[in-house]
Amino acid sequence: MKGIILAGGSGTRLKPLTGVVSKQILPVYNKPMIYYPLSVLMLAGIRDILLISAPGHLDMFRRLLGDGSSLGVRIDYAEQKEPNGIAEAFLLGADHIGDDQVALILGDNVFHGYKFSDLLRRTVEQLDGCALFGYPVQDPWRYGIAELDADRRL
Repeated sequence: MKGIILAGGSGTRLKPLTGVVSKQILPVYNKPMIYYPLSVLMLAGIRDILLISAPGHLDMFRRLLGDGSSLGVRIDYAEQKEPNGIAEAFLLGADHIGDDQVALILGDNVFHGYKFSDLLRRTVEQLDGCALFGYPVQDPWRYGIAELDADRRL
C-alpha cells in the first residue's frame, strides 16, 4: 500500500502566520503538524509516500522532510497548482499509485486515541474497498460530510 498526504489549503483561520509558511509546517505541541499524518501512515506500515502541496509550499516540505530516508520512508512530491479538492489528489498521484492500494490523509488532520494504531493496521490488512476515518464535529459543513447508507457504506 502507498500513501498520499494532501498538504494544501490556504490556512485562512491561521493568518497571518500562513501568509509566509504552510499551515502543515507550523508546530503543534513539539513538532511540525505534517509529522502527525506522516506518523499515521508509518504506523500503518506505509513507507512509500507522495506529498502533494501548492507550488509555493513544496520547497518548505522538501527542506523539512527531504526524500524521507532519515525517517525510514520514501517521500516524493507533486504540485497541486489550484485547490481543486481532495479527489484531485488521486489524479495527481496516479503514477505514484500505479496498481497498488492507497491511503490518503490530509496534512492538517491529527488522529490519535486509545489503540488507534492497532485499528489502523487492522483496517489496512482487511481492506477491501474504501475505509474512511472521521470524527463528529458540531459544524461538519465547514469540513465535509460523510454520508452513510443503512449498511454504513459511503
